[in-house]
This record gives sequence, structure tokens and C-alpha cells, in this order.
Amino acid sequence: MHDHIVKSYDDERRRLLDETLRMGEMAAAQLEAALDVVQRRDDKAAARIIGNDEAIDALEQEISHDVMKLALRGPMARDLREILAAIRVASDIERIGDYAANVAKRSKALNLSPPLPQINGMHAIGTLAVQQLRDVLIAYRDSDVEAAQRIRARDAEIDTAYTALFRELLTYMMEDARSITPCTHLLFMAKNIERIGDHATNIAENVWFLVKGEEQLPPREKRDDSNTVAP
Repeated sequence: MHDHIVKSYDDERRRLLDETLRMGEMAAAQLEAALDVVQRRDDKAAARIIGNDEAIDALEQEISHDVMKLALRGPMARDLREILAAIRVASDIERIGDYAANVAKRSKALNLSPPLPQINGMHAIGTLAVQQLRDVLIAYRDSDVEAAQRIRARDAEIDTAYTALFRELLTYMMEDARSITPCTHLLFMAKNIERIGDHATNIAENVWFLVKGEEQLPPREKRDDSNTVAP
């Protein structure tokens, strides 16, 4: 009986991890698709991406249900950290899905204006964010705290690229007033992607919490200077 209970509990833990990883891959695929429709200026595909966000939300609800089942099993300290980390990670992934859907939504407004050359810069930031998300999901799967810290440090690269694009778009708007509306949409889209990087960083920090508990995180460099940058 004891072996059966332990196996049942382990199966539930594995299911929770698998669901979280599947949710994360769905969000990464959503972001990739959103970046693609921005470049292709495809309104129909953008609408499909917006609709797909409901599947990520539904999976988060399923994960929350499974977390509650595990919590009622009287877990030990390490298991409690797993449960708390799963809640936090699922929440971060849900927000990433929201930001990806918002990129797709704003692409429809962006398509009402001629293409902007800065779209390529935003796509490059998005590619960094997709890779950061996929890498941190692997670190979470493997409880790899060293990999998670390397990924956490990489967020500075996204911040730097975002600040550079922010500066470029401000300059572009000052030089041509007709570009203000599409550039504003692009700024919001780029900010959404920068926030996705922040949520991937949150997941990396939850890997630390999962392995190290309340041990203090090492300091991290941040390079988002968009609040103070001048063109």
C-alpha cells in the first residue's frame, strides 16, 4: 500500500511537470507565430494566434487543479517548493501567452500603415526571448540551477536590444510625424517581448528557489534604460 501511494504521488508530480512544460512550449510557439505574422502582415493568422491564447489559459487552470491535489497529500518541504514553483511558473507562462497574443493583436493595427524597417529589430528581440524561454524550460525540467543562472544573466541582452530599438523608434518618430502611430504600436509590441524576457527570468529564479530554497539569489545586471534614454 505504501509503495502504491508513493508511486501515485510521483505520477501526479510527473504529470504536473509535463503539463507545465507543455504549456511553456505552447507559449513559445505562440510567440514564434506572432513574430512570423508581424513580418508577413497576415491578419488571419494573427486572429488565430489571439484565439489560441485560450488554450494556454485553460491549461493553467488544469495545472492549478493538479497543484491543489498534490498540496492535499501532505507534502514534505522539497515537495512544497515544487508545488509553489509550479504555481509561479504556470503564472509566468500564462502571462507570456498573453503578451504573445497582444503582439499578434497589435500587428493587425500595424498592418494599416506601410511596413517599418524596425520590424526586423523587433523580430531579433523576439527570437532572443523565444530561445530564453525554451532554454529555461529545460533548466526547470532538469532542476538545473547553473543553467538557470546563465539564462537569468542573458536577460540583459534582451534589455540592451530593446533599449536600442526604443531609441531608434523615438528618433524615427521625431524625423517623420507620419510614423508616430505605427512606431507606437511597434514600441508596445517590443515592450511586450521585453516583458516576456522578464517572465522567463522569473522562471529561472524559481529554479533557484526549487533547488536552493530561501538562499539569496546572486545579483543580476539589468540594462533596460528605456525610462531614461534620450534620442
